Amino acid sequence: MLRKKIIAGNWKMNKTATETKVLVPEIKDRLGKFDQAEVVICPPFTALQAAQEALGAHSDIALGAQNLHQAAGGAYTGEISAAMLRDLFCRFVILGHSERRQYCAETDALVNEKARVALKASLRPIICVGETLAEREAGHMAQVVTRQTQGSCAGFAEDDWNNVVIAYEPVWAIGTGKTATPAQAQEVHALIRATVSGFAGKTVADKLRIQYGGSVKPDNAQELLNQPDIDGALVGGASLDAASFVAIIKNACA
Repeated sequence: MLRKKIIAGNWKMNKTATETKVLVPEIKDRLGKFDQAEVVICPPFTALQAAQEALGAHSDIALGAQNLHQAAGGAYTGEISAAMLRDLFCRFVILGHSERRQYCAETDALVNEKARVALKASLRPIICVGETLAEREAGHMAQVVTRQTQGSCAGFAEDDWNNVVIAYEPVWAIGTGKTATPAQAQEVHALIRATVSGFAGKTVADKLRIQYGGSVKPDNAQELLNQPDIDGALVGGASLDAASFVAIIKNACA
C-alpha cells in the first residue's frame, strides 16, 4: 500500500524563539514547494508561536509539539494542554519519546492516555517506541517493542488510526551516532505493523505510517526509507540545521 512519507524534526530543548525566527524561514526557502512527503517541525514550547508565525498560513510544513499533559487544565505547574497547542495551530504532538520514558518515568498507560487526549483535540500523535541497548543485547527487543506498541496504542477507534503515527526509535541509536542498519530497522518496523495488525486489524496496519528515529542523516535517509515498512523519519539533531534537514527530506523521497 502506498503511504505518504512523513518527516518530522524534533528540536528537543534547542532553539530560542529568536533563533526559530531565523531557522524556520531558512528551512522553508531550502525546501521550496514540496508535496512528496508530509513535513513537520516540533520546536520547544517557548518557540511554537515564533515557528507558527514564521511558517505563515497555508505552509507545506506542519507544526508539532514535543509533549502535552493529559489534563484539560488546572493546577499542573509547568505543563501544557492540548487546547493550548491547538490555539497555536499545532497539528502534531510527539508522545512517549524515550527521553520522557527514561527521565520522566512515563509509562505505556500514560502515553496511551495522552494519545487519546491528543486525538480528541484533533492533534495527531507521533507515538514513540523502542528498546535500549541492554534490552536488545539481552534478546528482548521484540518483547519490549510489542509491549510498548500494544500498551501505548490500546483502545483506539478505527477512525483514530487515520491520525496516528508510530515512531520506532532504538534508544541505543539516539544522539550516539550509531544507526540501526536498514535491515535491523525494517525488521522492527515489520514487527510493529504485525503487532498493530494483531490487535487493530490488517486494514489499519496497512495504512499506518511508521517512522524511524535514530541518528538519521542525509547520507543514510534514502536507504532507510526505501525499506518497505519504513514510512518516514523522526529526525533529532540534524533537524536543527536547515541544510541537513532539507537534505534528509529530499533524499528520503528520492
